[in-house]
Amino acid sequence: MKNFAIIGAGGYIAPRHMKAIKDTGNNLLAALDKHDSVGILDSYFPDADFFTEFERFDRHLEKIKRQGIKTDYVSVCSPNYLHDAHIRFGLRIGADVICEKPVVLNPWNIDPLIEMQKETGKNIYTILQLRLHPAIIALKQKIDAAPLGKKYDINLQYITSRGHWYHTSWKGDMEKSGGIATNIGVHFFDMLMWVFGPVKDSHVRLHTKDAAAGHLELQKANINWMLSIDENALPHEVRAAGKRTYRTLTIDGDAFEFSEGFTELHTRSYEEIIAGNGFDISETMPAIELVHRIRNSK
Repeated sequence: MKNFAIIGAGGYIAPRHMKAIKDTGNNLLAALDKHDSVGILDSYFPDADFFTEFERFDRHLEKIKRQGIKTDYVSVCSPNYLHDAHIRFGLRIGADVICEKPVVLNPWNIDPLIEMQKETGKNIYTILQLRLHPAIIALKQKIDAAPLGKKYDINLQYITSRGHWYHTSWKGDMEKSGGIATNIGVHFFDMLMWVFGPVKDSHVRLHTKDAAAGHLELQKANINWMLSIDENALPHEVRAAGKRTYRTLTIDGDAFEFSEGFTELHTRSYEEIIAGNGFDISETMPAIELVHRIRNSK
């Protein structure tokens, strides 16, 4: 049984990490969040120690280390702009780190973290859950087997409605979240490059606080993409059905279905990481470079 600590226990994504820790038969020692509305801990690890101050969290992990209780992993679920600092903290205390996407906001932050991995002998893993989706694995196998030179025409739309709170939170701050393309798009871009190859060209036609859109040329695909958090962008039939999320991907005009099967992907990610097969931070570089380029495009 491995011991975990989690940074960012009060956020949207943290319960998926808590569930993954529990589902893989491991233990949560301590959790940190500046907000104290973390009753979700009771559903998974009611005995975990909880802190709202980083200094006390740090001292607690050091104290129990002297008592012979090792923190094997630190799970980083904090706001995007804090990932770099929290990854470094995990490595410094002698833990491997599991970080939510995007692992960092800027591509130049990755190489120093790779060096720190070498210095500490510890690993930084990131959650690239779409690479573990059965339908996407099958798609990659199909594309890999296609004739050399074959190029696909793809349309991607992802609309996930957010309320007024979004722009008041750190997610609405470009400097802290990286904006729409980074915050809600980075795992789609990683998946597309994983399947269809590296970027050859990228053009951005829209990038606002609510939406982003553009054209992406990959080695094996031409992609028109659109991301939005505005519910008014939802198709009428989706809104009429009371749904707030719409995801569609077409390949050469045919719909590619991957709406189901998301709920267990964090657990699958943890299983692979604990088995030594996780996605290393170096694998995130192409997607981080792309979203950085998108948000800085005119």
